[in-house]
Amino acid sequence: MVWWAFLTLSNPTAWLKFGLFSVGLGQSFAFVLVPPLARDLGLSVIETSTIFSISAIAWAVTSASWGRASDKYGRRNIAIIGLIGYSVSIVALITPLFLVEKNVLDLAYLLPLLILGRLINGLIGSATRPAAFAYMADITDRSKRTKKFARLESSFLIGTIMGPMIGGFLFLYSKTLPFYVFALCGGIAAIGILISFPKNIDQKASEKIVSKLSFRDTSVWPFLLLAGLFSLCQASLLQSIGFFITDVFSNEKDLPLVISLTFVFLSISTVVSQYIFTDLSPIPNNKLLIYGTFLVCISYIQAALSTSIALFYLAMMVNGLGAGMVRPANASALSLAQTPDDQGTAAGYLGSVMPIGHILTPLVAMPIYQYSPEYLYFFSAFLCFVALLFIIGHPLLRDHEQASTTTS
Repeated sequence: MVWWAFLTLSNPTAWLKFGLFSVGLGQSFAFVLVPPLARDLGLSVIETSTIFSISAIAWAVTSASWGRASDKYGRRNIAIIGLIGYSVSIVALITPLFLVEKNVLDLAYLLPLLILGRLINGLIGSATRPAAFAYMADITDRSKRTKKFARLESSFLIGTIMGPMIGGFLFLYSKTLPFYVFALCGGIAAIGILISFPKNIDQKASEKIVSKLSFRDTSVWPFLLLAGLFSLCQASLLQSIGFFITDVFSNEKDLPLVISLTFVFLSISTVVSQYIFTDLSPIPNNKLLIYGTFLVCISYIQAALSTSIALFYLAMMVNGLGAGMVRPANASALSLAQTPDDQGTAAGYLGSVMPIGHILTPLVAMPIYQYSPEYLYFFSAFLCFVALLFIIGHPLLRDHEQASTTTS
């Protein structure tokens, strides 16, 4: 038992997973707790949403650069920088709220300080994900890449599930305690990566030629387009669930609990899907993309037509099953289509596309929701249908292994 624990502590992959888990803890709890706390202190809904939108824009702008930096300066160094940035941002996000609540800080400084705190996460915290996935691509055989990517993704998703649970318990003792604990977890993960990472990998990385891979390359842009479509669908879903349940199922008792359970069902089904279809019974990437996109499309139609909360829960579970197929398959297929020297850059490009949904949702999705809540989910179903046609029609997505530039 002691030997197994030692191997785990000396395993850089385990520390990367713990790092992504820590990021998931803080990200989900920040989305749950910061908006109501900020509103109680006097910020408007628009001001609060601006905090997260600016961070998403910063994430989109910097992620590709961090991916290229991991190719040049090493996965370990960039992953550590990202985790430190995440930990600092979590503390910087909650501290102004605490100081204003205690009347130590004037309310006029709250919004700019909250933007600054969240901006740190967008500018620096965005470094961890591309470095982690690029490292996994470095050490993983092609045949196992989808499974390994899914496990990394699951680490983050499990963190998003546990964040509100653990944070809610710690919140009973102190409003600031969850954020400091989650920041500490990020710091521990950074130390673990620093100690456990093999030094020869970073030494080789410094000798690599700087990647010239462009997001416009034919081996990149199809995957980014898919990621952008799914990002908009997912972000609009996450930001509308609370409104939709409140508006459509207002007769339900204890609406906060009903809304929380929706996120739990969605996240758990995503993790289960990733385990079943990429680990227990692996399915090729092209089929994962097709089957997953089809399920997500059906789930949005079902959500729009739901006449009871039970049917809406079922729609969210189907959505999670589909998302659990699509996300690791798209990331793995992009990785397989690149040379070893371009893994960090490719992962960075993918990371830069993921926040697009949170940037566009206030501009595209919410106006549709205000016109009719059901129309938003029909719109998402239409986007998924377009994505499905694109997957079936594009040779790189339909048969990416043969189009890959790497060798086994």
